[in-house]
Amino acid sequence: MLSPLLEVILPFVFSFGIVILITMLAERFGTKIGGIAGTLPTTIVIAFLFIALNRGISFATHSVSIAVAEMAINVLFLATFAALSTRSLPTALIGSFSLWTFFTVLLYIADFTAILIPIILFAVAVAGCLWFLEKHQHVASQPQICMKYTYGKILLRGLLAGFVIAAAVSLSNLSIALSGILAMFPVIFLSTMLISYLEHGPLFTKALAKSLIFGSPSVVAYGAAIYFLYPLAGILTGTIGAVIISVAVSLVLFLLRSSLQ
Repeated sequence: MLSPLLEVILPFVFSFGIVILITMLAERFGTKIGGIAGTLPTTIVIAFLFIALNRGISFATHSVSIAVAEMAINVLFLATFAALSTRSLPTALIGSFSLWTFFTVLLYIADFTAILIPIILFAVAVAGCLWFLEKHQHVASQPQICMKYTYGKILLRGLLAGFVIAAAVSLSNLSIALSGILAMFPVIFLSTMLISYLEHGPLFTKALAKSLIFGSPSVVAYGAAIYFLYPLAGILTGTIGAVIISVAVSLVLFLLRSSLQ
């Protein structure tokens, strides 16, 4: 068992940095690169490393099946927030979280043990949401945005993500289903959407949401990899191997980014 203090501090520090990186990349290099960078395996690595070390490999692999299905719900969350963001921020928040809560409750009841069905659900969610945003919403990618950064703005970005992820990871050992759900709580997506909306408006937010959805297979690739690698290679080697696989998927998505409008 690891120190409860480390379980809070490490996810906080890691999340603090990644949410800043996501938004700065999107602003400096455009939504296509920012969205793909934002879905590199980050908080999921920390979450399931701690879950495996504390509760064992069997617990972690069962939990990651739930996490992959939860990622499909997170994709729906992003698409809903994007679609409703042109109405108002409260409408986007209420609508996206209502949908997220409804499907998460169903997921908790279903409690998947194998990973095949969650992967299929995720693939359908990504394909459907990208089609919806590109063909129905006509969301176009946005170019780079130059802006002046302040220490307060950067600090606020990091704190928002850090506190929520630290809380999610510290509570993730309550049960197998809850660990998978809380480990994939859409804090990075939520904080990125809020910051993007408040600073750049709904058009940029919708474009960034589309790119985050496009880049999300790298997160699921990590989850699927540890599902198979943890039992075969152990926690440390399995984590390293899963990171390599996930980064490779991200590189492929980066090369394919021109397929986005």
